[in-house]
Amino acid sequence: MDTKQKDNQYIMHTYGRYDVALASGKGAVAYDEDGKRYIDVSSGIGVNSLGYCDEGWVKAVCAQAATIQHMSNYFYSKQPSDLAEKLCSLSGMAKVCFGNSGAEANECAIKVARKYSFDKYGADRNGIITLRNSFHGRTVTTLSATGQDVFHNYFFPFTEGFSFVEANDIGALEAALSDKTCAVMLEVIQGEGGVNILDKEYVQKLCELCQSRDILVIIDEVQTGVGRTGKLFAYEHYGVKPDLVTVAKGLGGGLPIGLCMCGEKLRDVMSPSTHGTTFGANPVVCAGANYVLDTVSKPGFLEAVEEKGAYLEQRLRAIDGVKNVRRMGLMIGIEIDGDAHALAVKCVENGLLIITAKELLRMLPPLTITMEEIDEAVELLAKTIKE
Repeated sequence: MDTKQKDNQYIMHTYGRYDVALASGKGAVAYDEDGKRYIDVSSGIGVNSLGYCDEGWVKAVCAQAATIQHMSNYFYSKQPSDLAEKLCSLSGMAKVCFGNSGAEANECAIKVARKYSFDKYGADRNGIITLRNSFHGRTVTTLSATGQDVFHNYFFPFTEGFSFVEANDIGALEAALSDKTCAVMLEVIQGEGGVNILDKEYVQKLCELCQSRDILVIIDEVQTGVGRTGKLFAYEHYGVKPDLVTVAKGLGGGLPIGLCMCGEKLRDVMSPSTHGTTFGANPVVCAGANYVLDTVSKPGFLEAVEEKGAYLEQRLRAIDGVKNVRRMGLMIGIEIDGDAHALAVKCVENGLLIITAKELLRMLPPLTITMEEIDEAVELLAKTIKE
């Protein structure tokens, strides 16, 4: 059997796959098992932030794998300690808790928020408000936190304590807050929800309102973090300072990582045995993440991300059939006439790896994509729309 046949035979069908088996890649270019070339503007859903097989990233990962590949979290390790220091220094946060995915990072943030409120106010102050159209993960608890009814099925009973309000409606949020609320959790750009960019004034008022009531603000930066939007973290565009920030996807550069960062007042909330992970803070993964963070934080790198994003938006808006473009940095949603998924399938057939978000096409290209590769991607999309 070939790769596709084995997949269909032995792997649970939890993803509707495109008809491609990828074999290798470099930068923004990938090749399938038959040698066909593709421009990839999906980056493994925003994970391959430096593209495929960046030489420095590969060297850092291989060097650590040849030194020590894993250790128990009962022991100290240089790679995660260095990474935590850099993250806190760059973000102004106080401490980091490591995990392996965005869902795990959000689970950790939920636990920190509830424990903070338990310690200070008692067990009944545990409610968390999230936004309609949000997406926070696929574990039972993060599905419960996700503000989309379509995800609230099959896996009953769901975790209690979550309620939902419409985004950009500060009146609805204020009405929903109560003496039982311990946190508000949000993405400043709802990625899976359709690349919905929240209003700056709304996010600022939300943070002010929560701060006045000692309600924690959790910002989910799983998809938006680590340079994706032209800032290290998307919340920087809004001029706010959250209490908890979750990070995953692009930080690892292709290896699984997730983490929760907390502000100063939460630095001592968690204690031994209140949370844990076997693989979190893995030194090989953290070696790759250190390289990604060092690269993204170099002078001029984030400015280049914004320049590329602005250029890509300009090129996209000129395509016949593109109705609108939602963009921040290199996080892009493309409104089109017709079925976005069907068009994405045709794009893949034509050599462009692209994904969707709700009724939109979605681009999350490598942050290192070149202008020439952007031109090629736009031409492939324009050709496919015209067909």
